[in-house]
Amino acid sequence: MAQLTVDIGGSPGINCRGFCEYCYFKKVKGVQPLGCRYCLPFKKGCDYCTRGIREEYAGFKDLRTIADETLANLQMKQGDIERITISGGGDPSCYPRFRELIELLGSMEAPLHIGYTSGKGWDDPAIADLLVENGLSEISFTVFATDPVLRKKYMHDPTPEASLAILERLCGAVDEHGDKLVDVYAATVVLPGVNDGKVLEDTCRWLQERGAKGLILMRFANSTDQGLILKNGPVMGGQAVQSVESFRDMITDLSKKFTMKISGTPLWDPEIGSPFAILQEPDLLETLPRVRKKATVVSGCIAAPFIEKVLTACGSTVPVVPVKKEIACLITADDLRELDPSSLEDVVILPGRAFIHDPEAAALLCRDGSERTVIRGPEMLTADAETSMGMTRNEVLVLEIDGFRDLILTINRYGT
Repeated sequence: MAQLTVDIGGSPGINCRGFCEYCYFKKVKGVQPLGCRYCLPFKKGCDYCTRGIREEYAGFKDLRTIADETLANLQMKQGDIERITISGGGDPSCYPRFRELIELLGSMEAPLHIGYTSGKGWDDPAIADLLVENGLSEISFTVFATDPVLRKKYMHDPTPEASLAILERLCGAVDEHGDKLVDVYAATVVLPGVNDGKVLEDTCRWLQERGAKGLILMRFANSTDQGLILKNGPVMGGQAVQSVESFRDMITDLSKKFTMKISGTPLWDPEIGSPFAILQEPDLLETLPRVRKKATVVSGCIAAPFIEKVLTACGSTVPVVPVKKEIACLITADDLRELDPSSLEDVVILPGRAFIHDPEAAALLCRDGSERTVIRGPEMLTADAETSMGMTRNEVLVLEIDGFRDLILTINRYGT
């Protein structure tokens, strides 16, 4: 079985009827390349860490171009197509030939998955019927709030009632046997004082009553430490931001009040116990390799304590070093400049997806005159809510076991 991704192009803020008030792509400037795992050793900057991270495309692709690319990708796949995922820098709901696109992909008779949409581009509730008739099986739909006034104000949705009617139809779509046709995952960026509290509970209740499968809550980010690495913060001046602990407690409280799955990013998924669900499974921790050498593992300040607990359980005596940046895969060279190199081991392991050019990382971490080996670790050690929402607990645990096994083997191979 194979999966097919259809990239429709487009750019945030341009091909989505304008930025939402809270969008983290707002105010993005022409920043210099950050560096990443894809860069050549002798050149800082590649397509991914310049254009790709900003999801910057020239515009939506022509339908003919999409059709040609889809055909070419199909010819490279083996076996039946298990799922077709529509993605891009722009919002699929704003694609100018959306109806034709869906009919084209629906003719392939494979389940359709829309990885993200705000729904702002849909003004006609009949769009829901088009999607169902052409095999939509899963959609991630940003709702913000089911109060149309708030949705219009903060998402700049010109027809919020129509968007919510489409969401409602998709949630309630069933076949002749009464079985649900579409797994609808709603998503909400939580702005304290705006769409939290009673408004959020009303949104949860509305979604649950209409049959949504889950709600992913995203903690609003407004500063560099919280992940705005494109010189674009603050996104909203004066807007309050929840602490990580407060956000996690909110997720826990809501998950007790509703039967619909509710999880949050960066923390947490109460149903699965992730991120780092493996810490609740001592027998699984015992199956991991023992840490036999020393190396410094650098991570974001949210994940670092969890990673240290796992490595300590496996025999490590070296503390995991956190930077101020909350999210490990958004660590940049600026974060490494704030570390004291003398506190590090001779081998330093960085997050696999960190936005750092490897030679620059080595220079920064050796600036005290000591020679250190700087390498990248695994790309993922756990699953945040956006990843775990469609996973079982066993699938998350397998991901964590594989990630930590790779990390420990890397320590044992390169450590001192």
